[in-house]
Amino acid sequence: MSGFATAIKLGLCIAALFAADASAARYRLAVEPSYPAEQAEEVYKPLVEYLNRTTGHRFELVLSRNYHAYWRDLREDLPVDFAFDEAHFADYRIQHNGFVPVARIAEPTVYALLAQSHYEGQGMRSVIGLPVACVSAPSLGFALLAEMYEDNPVAQPAVRSEAVSWRDSLQMLLAGEVEGAMVPVHLAKDYPYLVELQRSAELPGQAFTAAPGVDAADVEAVREALNALHEDPALYNVLVELGATRFETALASDYAGYEKVLAGFYGYSRATRGVSPIEAASEDADAGQP
Repeated sequence: MSGFATAIKLGLCIAALFAADASAARYRLAVEPSYPAEQAEEVYKPLVEYLNRTTGHRFELVLSRNYHAYWRDLREDLPVDFAFDEAHFADYRIQHNGFVPVARIAEPTVYALLAQSHYEGQGMRSVIGLPVACVSAPSLGFALLAEMYEDNPVAQPAVRSEAVSWRDSLQMLLAGEVEGAMVPVHLAKDYPYLVELQRSAELPGQAFTAAPGVDAADVEAVREALNALHEDPALYNVLVELGATRFETALASDYAGYEKVLAGFYGYSRATRGVSPIEAASEDADAGQP
């Protein structure tokens, strides 16, 4: 009788496990290609495992080869369920693809143009015409670097965008391959012997957004998990790599207008959500006037 009861108990446990697995959704999480694919898998693995554990769902990274491919997939609204983006991409998803904001890094995003110490006090004009390393367009760093010199499109650095990560940009600078490097400020802090030629304005921190088809309860579960992430000591290195101390709830208003950063890049079209076709055509015609 004891053996029979044990078998029944075991069967119930197995059935419960199958039931839990059947109720678990599988979600695709797109992340920017700011790391090579293998490194991205390593960097985000603890975060994916944390979301799996705390939400009861299964998350799978969706990786792109580079920013050109990422931008193409974003414009074509490649099916993903969640995304983790800088402000310009997050707002684009919200305005164009109907995504909803979930949670954001509490710290603002800031980029800095760095150079070797002999450039101390010379400012960003000192590298005009000289090679500067940056991750390729339309990464936020590339866009902000272009904005720094937008008053004179001819007088700009010679941007070398073959860097495969922001740290790679720094390595190119340290190796003497370039005279400057555009990187997130939180990375610059690791190299106090480099000088800051110019700093960008502050933008809202990177944000998780969710596709319109994701169940609202699951979106809320992800939001709660991210907002509590800093309480898990095992995730400390993830936050450090992202230059963050914690996540907080994100609002669409935090990102409103930042998708226009992409306006100068190939394939951009203005969002028309909530705008009538007649209004959109009229505004597009006005935009084309000299």
